[in-house]
Amino acid sequence: MADIEQAKATFARFDANGDGKVTAEEFKHAMAEMGDAYVTGPVAEAVIKAKDTDSDGLMSFDEFWTALQKS
Repeated sequence: MADIEQAKATFARFDANGDGKVTAEEFKHAMAEMGDAYVTGPVAEAVIKAKDTDSDGLMSFDEFWTALQKS
């Protein structure tokens, strides 16, 4: 099980504008900053879509946390 405080810190790195939701563009940008320049727009969109349980096109912390619990 992941540590929720560590998960919140990680999520904050992805949530560039601090609105509580991560867009595909924010995800792609954060991954590039962390050294993974191979995450393209379509890849980022697929990752967000896979975790987006409410189908709003964004990843909330709750969705992120749920995905961590499954891994």
